[in-house]
Amino acid sequence: MKQLFKTIFFITLLSIGAVIAHAQKTEQLNFINAKALTLIGKSEETQNVYDRIDSNKYKGLPTRVAQLLTNSAGLAISFKTNSTVISAKWCVSKSRALANMFPTAHKGVDLYIKRGDKWQFAGIGKVGGVCNDELIISRMDNTEKECLLYLPLYDKVDEVQIGVDKKANIAPGEEPFAKRVLIYGSSIVQGTGASRPGMAYPARLSRLTGINFINLGLSGSAKMEPEVIDMVAAIHADAYILDCVPNTNPALIKERTAYMINTIRSKHPKVPIIVMQSVIRESGYWDKTLGETVKNQNINIQQEVLALLDKGVKDLYFITSEKMLGNDHEGTVDGVHPNDLGYERMLAHIQPLITDILKKYNIKLDKN
Repeated sequence: MKQLFKTIFFITLLSIGAVIAHAQKTEQLNFINAKALTLIGKSEETQNVYDRIDSNKYKGLPTRVAQLLTNSAGLAISFKTNSTVISAKWCVSKSRALANMFPTAHKGVDLYIKRGDKWQFAGIGKVGGVCNDELIISRMDNTEKECLLYLPLYDKVDEVQIGVDKKANIAPGEEPFAKRVLIYGSSIVQGTGASRPGMAYPARLSRLTGINFINLGLSGSAKMEPEVIDMVAAIHADAYILDCVPNTNPALIKERTAYMINTIRSKHPKVPIIVMQSVIRESGYWDKTLGETVKNQNINIQQEVLALLDKGVKDLYFITSEKMLGNDHEGTVDGVHPNDLGYERMLAHIQPLITDILKKYNIKLDKN
């Protein structure tokens, strides 16, 4: 018992020491408000900087959609610094992380630094409460670095600060990605199942191609409502990817697909529109009702797109989902949403198809 007490006491001292050391390190840094840097991933200006859309501009949006648009999914801070240390402070809401979400993806941040012509992961900012103060990476050299700090996928962010050495320089970064490709879709677009913000598939597509893929994922709420489609069509983009089938039941797909595509086409006559089938739900192999629903979703969306093509709709493309998550049934976090392995397989399937389409429209790709 005496030995156990000594062990607990020693561990407690180590924990207190770590907290004190962390506080001392962050106190020695200079923090700058991220609003003075470059925010990327947005489709329009908003009153709250870290909202994705100003929902007040669009009438009739479902309440849940308006709330999800305050989540900072896909947004990142671009900056340059020669600091040997990078830290972050950010505040989120009091809501609890979803059961099928990693806390770092839901409410945390992650950092990428450019090495040569590629973006390389550098570290995470773990979430510990409403306001967080995390040392992300230290003991680097003092050469200038291009950095991207991705913001939480599933929470509202009120304030972000970047910490660097007191004698170091920090400045706004360039917009690292070209053009604008808007992805409207479900929780799979928003990033459920990814381990951290930078692993959501629109963010990965941007780093892989050099194209600005804008995350308009609306978890559970991408149901092709006419008011939401009017909002999507009002946003200027060089291409539109519609990955909303997972949230829309088979009957609504029949009812709403033509309005969705025709509305976007009328506002943007010559840009490519890419429609994606739903990924196969792993739970659907056992849950026969779910399996049949997803099957009918995918049949109906294909029929609707083919019908529109037959009617002469131009620049419309379709991506099927066969084997998108692989064949070993290990590609999801919960039987529905891809895990990092599933997203990797999904990207291997869709990236070449998407980039081949975009090339036809002179939507230039990076070399990396």
